[in-house]
Amino acid sequence: MPKFGPIKRRDLVRCLRRTGFDGPYSGGRHPFMMKGDLTITVPNPHRQDIGRELLARILRQAEISKEEWERL
Repeated sequence: MPKFGPIKRRDLVRCLRRTGFDGPYSGGRHPFMMKGDLTITVPNPHRQDIGRELLARILRQAEISKEEWERL
């Protein structure tokens, strides 16, 4: 569904939930989402979309490949 590129935070959270993550939960300076032993940091809501570089870091932290991301 989503192309690998800029994405709105709301859509990022929705797609991460489809892969089994729960949250986002508040904590520290940034919200986080959890799936088993994996914990990933989710950016705070801002006016701009999440860029490709930040999306790539989030997906690497979540252990989701670009191909798997585009199949969601």
